[in-house]
Amino acid sequence: MATPQLATFKAPEILNEPMKGYGPGSPERKGLQDAIAQMEKELPFEVPCVVNGKEVKTGKLAKQPLPWDHANHLCTYHEADPATVESAIKGALAAKAEWEAMPWNDRAAIFLKAADLVSGKYRYKLMAATILGQGKNAWQAEIDAAAELSDFLRFGVKYVEELYAVQPPRNTAGSWNRVEYRALEGFVLAVSPFNFTAIGGNLPGAPALVGNTVVWKPSPAATYSNYIVYKIFEEAGVPPGVIQFVPGPPEEVVGQAIAHPEFAALHFTGSTFVFKKLWKDIASNLDNYKGYPRIVGETGGKNFHMVHPSAEVKNAVLQTVRAAFEYQGQKCSALSRLYVPASLWNNGFKDQLLTEVAKLKVGSYQDFSAFIGPVIGRPAYTKIIDYIQKAKSAGGEILIGGTGDDSKGYYVQPTVILTKDPKSVTMVEEIFGPVLTVYVYEDDAWDETLTLIDTTTQYGLTGSIFSTDRKALIYATNRLRNAAGNVYYNEKCTGAVVGQQPFGGARASGTNDKAGSMAIFYRFVSARSIKENFVGLEDYLYPSNFD
Repeated sequence: MATPQLATFKAPEILNEPMKGYGPGSPERKGLQDAIAQMEKELPFEVPCVVNGKEVKTGKLAKQPLPWDHANHLCTYHEADPATVESAIKGALAAKAEWEAMPWNDRAAIFLKAADLVSGKYRYKLMAATILGQGKNAWQAEIDAAAELSDFLRFGVKYVEELYAVQPPRNTAGSWNRVEYRALEGFVLAVSPFNFTAIGGNLPGAPALVGNTVVWKPSPAATYSNYIVYKIFEEAGVPPGVIQFVPGPPEEVVGQAIAHPEFAALHFTGSTFVFKKLWKDIASNLDNYKGYPRIVGETGGKNFHMVHPSAEVKNAVLQTVRAAFEYQGQKCSALSRLYVPASLWNNGFKDQLLTEVAKLKVGSYQDFSAFIGPVIGRPAYTKIIDYIQKAKSAGGEILIGGTGDDSKGYYVQPTVILTKDPKSVTMVEEIFGPVLTVYVYEDDAWDETLTLIDTTTQYGLTGSIFSTDRKALIYATNRLRNAAGNVYYNEKCTGAVVGQQPFGGARASGTNDKAGSMAIFYRFVSARSIKENFVGLEDYLYPSNFD
C-alpha cells in the first residue's frame, strides 16, 4: 500500500558538483593515488550479475582488461545466461508496481543520496575504477565519474520535479483537470557504453527516477566501474529488482530483452551501426509488444570546428587540441574534422597547432603530467591505425603522430592529418580515437565550406564556430542548423555540462532527446489526463436544442 502524500515537497537547491583540481600536493591527489594503489593491490575483482538484489554467478566468465597493461585485467565478470536474463526481466516486472507507487519525494531522496555517495564516500574509488579500467587520466575521471554522474542524479531530481509540475492551465467551472506521469508499461532496457561512467549511471537511473524498472547491460569495457555505481544505487536505497545488473554478451542479452513482450523502452548509448540494427529488430517485433516501445539513443559523431578568417588563432588552436585529444578522442563529441582558412593556416595556425600537439604527453595514469592515455582495447587500436593508413593511402599528409604501440597498452600517438579532399575517408567516417583531419579552405570559399560541413557526413552531434565577427557566427549557425545538436561559439565541441548544455544530436547521431534536461524524462513516462467533475448535469440536451 502506498504511503499517504502528506505534503508537496520542494527538492534542495541543485548546483553543479564542484570539480577538484588534483594539483601537486593536494589532498585530492593523495586520496586518488591511495584509492588507485588499493585497487591495484586487490585486482582482479570478481563481478557477479545482480538480480532481485542477489548475486548470480553463472560461471561463464569474461575479463575486463587494463587498457594500460593488457596482460592484466581489472575484473572477471559473470556473463548473464538466458535464464539469468529471464529472471532479471521477471523480477523487474514484479518490482514495478511498488516502485512506481512510492511517493515521488522518496524516490527523489534515494537518488539525491546516491549523488552524495558518488561525490563523497565513493568518489576516489569510482574514479580509480574509471582510470584503471577505462583509460582516463585524473581530470577526465573527475569530470566524468565524480562530477557528471553526481550532476545527472541531482539535476534529474530537479527536472522531474519540474515535469510533474507541468499541469493543464485551464479548468472549466465545476471541474478540475490534472495530469499524472505514469511509468511505462513493462520494463526498460539500458545499454551503456565504455567511455563515460556517468552515462553508465544515467541510462538506468533516469528511467528509474520516474518509476520504471530497468534491466541494465553495461559495457564489457566498463564493467567494474558500473558495478560500483550499481552498488551505490543499492546503498542509497534503490529496492531489489528496480535495477537489474546483467553484464554479458551484448547481442544475446539485448536480443533476449527486446524480444520480450513486456519490453517498453530502450535507453542506449553506443555505435550508430548497433543502434540502427536494434531499431530494426524492435520494429520486427512490434506485433509481440503491448504498445510501441520508446527508443532513445545517443550514438556517433563526426564533429567539426569551423574557423572563420576573423577567428582569434591562439584560442582556436588550444580549443582544438583539447577537443580532439582529451581522452584520446574517445568521446561521442570529440573533434574529428577541422576547417581552417588559408590566411590563418599559413600565418601561424598550422605552426601553433603542431607545436601544441607535440607537447602532449602520452603515458601512464601513474604520471599525472600525461595528457594522453591508451585507447580502450585491441579492436579500437586496430581500427584507428587502419584509418591512419587509409588516410595516407588516399593522399593525406601526416603532419604529426600517425604511429602506435600496443606492446603493453593500446597507445596511439596524437595524430594530425592534412587532406586536400574534404570528402576523404577520415573527414567522413567516425574513428573514435586521437586523430584529427584538417582541410584548408580558401578564404573566399567560406560559403561552400559551410555546405561541405553540413553535407559531408551522416552525423549531427556537435560543432564549434570560431569567429570574432558576430554576423559570421549568425550566418554559420543558420546554415548549419541541422549539422549539430550542440553548437559552441569560440569554445571546443566537447564538454557539455548537465544543467548547462543539454546534450544530444540528430541525423545518425541519435534521437536528440537531450540528456541532462527535462526532455529526456518525457520519453520514459506515459501521461494520463484526469478530469474530475464536481457538478452533475441537469439535462443531456445542449443549450441550442431548446426552442
